[in-house]
Amino acid sequence: MIHTKRTLGGACVAPHHSAAQAGRDVLNEGGNAIEAMVAAAAAIAVVYPHMNALGGDGFWLIKPANGTPIAIDACGPAAQAADIGFYTQDGETHIPSRGPRAALTVAGTIGGWQQALKVAHQLGGHMPVSRLLAPAEQHARDGIVVSQSQAALTRDKFDQLAHQPGFAEVFLSNGQAPAEGSVLRQPDLANTLAQLSRAGLDDFYRGDLARTLAQGLESLGSPVRRGDLEGFRARLVEPLHTRLRGSTLYNLPPPTQGLASLIILGLFDRLNVTKDESFDHLHGLIEATKAAFTVRDLDCIDPDWLTDSPQRWLTPEALDEQVKTLSMTRARPWPNPTQPGDTVWLGCIDKAGNAVSFIQSVYWEFGSGVVVPGTGVTWQNRGTSFSLDPASRNALSPGRRPFHTLNPALAEFDDGRTMVYGTMGGEGQPQTQAAIFSRYAMFGQSLQQAVTAPRWLLGRTWGDTDTRLKLENRFDPALVDQLRNAGHDVEVLDEAFSDTLGHAGALVHRPDDVIEGAADPRADGLVATL
Repeated sequence: MIHTKRTLGGACVAPHHSAAQAGRDVLNEGGNAIEAMVAAAAAIAVVYPHMNALGGDGFWLIKPANGTPIAIDACGPAAQAADIGFYTQDGETHIPSRGPRAALTVAGTIGGWQQALKVAHQLGGHMPVSRLLAPAEQHARDGIVVSQSQAALTRDKFDQLAHQPGFAEVFLSNGQAPAEGSVLRQPDLANTLAQLSRAGLDDFYRGDLARTLAQGLESLGSPVRRGDLEGFRARLVEPLHTRLRGSTLYNLPPPTQGLASLIILGLFDRLNVTKDESFDHLHGLIEATKAAFTVRDLDCIDPDWLTDSPQRWLTPEALDEQVKTLSMTRARPWPNPTQPGDTVWLGCIDKAGNAVSFIQSVYWEFGSGVVVPGTGVTWQNRGTSFSLDPASRNALSPGRRPFHTLNPALAEFDDGRTMVYGTMGGEGQPQTQAAIFSRYAMFGQSLQQAVTAPRWLLGRTWGDTDTRLKLENRFDPALVDQLRNAGHDVEVLDEAFSDTLGHAGALVHRPDDVIEGAADPRADGLVATL
């Protein structure tokens, strides 16, 4: 029996236990879910440095206990100097995936924390920033124990990362990938967190730290300048939503792929599948994914470049039309172009019922690989998703925001439950969300069972180029044969619990004030409760 963790006092879930515990401790001291999430977000940027960093982007979905969901877009735009000519004048046909020229967008994560804390204070929050950043600073100064995934990914990407500016000094041990279980100290990052505690989060963009970051990035060859940092502010945006039978789902609008996550479940709800873990369950979600990704590739760009609202794809009429294109017996040809990514998802619900679904990322593992001198801050490579083809729908342009695989999810049930859920994993994020939600909400599996159960991935995840349909090896072989016979190009992984399938989590607040939580056995996390 797989048991879901339950509490009455508040809970945080994260893919690393130190982050979940940092959030839990803030709840224990009277902080609300948003404040707890800032503490958890700061901590995980230290203890899971291969997945996220202060130099990345973030997105928030916040459901006040007695209000409607609020979304925060903390996606940094391309620098003003980062135009197509910046690259093509040197003969480049695409943006480099690593190095200073891959560090071409502003880091939005800290701005997202700022905007979220404004919402937290409206809900009665009172915690000083210094308290929220204290666990992260301590982890950076005292040291962290290197996780299995950090050690493995550093080895796997060693040739891409080892020679990037600042990387070896921070993340390698005597020039080699660190061993799992070894200790990593990040004193420069500790000092950066201490500076933010003293001067406030705005210092990252418009203070002494901003000056240091901008000078360091420019000296290395990045197009990011101080003016780019000064001009950035995270945005409050209207979340996308769609109705299913018995619930309303919310996600982030473009430039995230939240639209795809909602389309998948909107279509699957219309297929009237009655049995979980069946051919119809997996095939239906996989075919819905293909339809959703086709729409995503049209509309999941900087919303300032869209002429129509992406919400139009989520109306009952639009979903009714789209579902007619799905075959429940044959697989649609695949692949389409795919996107990798590296991410962490975290969730928190406090005892008052305020709920947060949050995600932050540096795109690929360790982002650009660049650690800004004197700061310990690893900078993202999110801007490498731009095209240098001026005719592309996602062409590079100064000030333009890049496409994001990130998308935190939230559901309100008609019976009064609120659910926050999400995962890392590039293309796999919408698919894992669909697996977890369908298992829990549509087929009645326990929350932990829904997270633990074997998963699949159509396309690729971080650091992967294979676009086949990947299945963990715990699926029934007869089901695998059914999928192959329907035309799916299936690869059965040699792992029962694979990192390739993401690090997921979920929390549910019930009307009786019980909070249920589930963490992913594929990660190093837990559900930390009061």
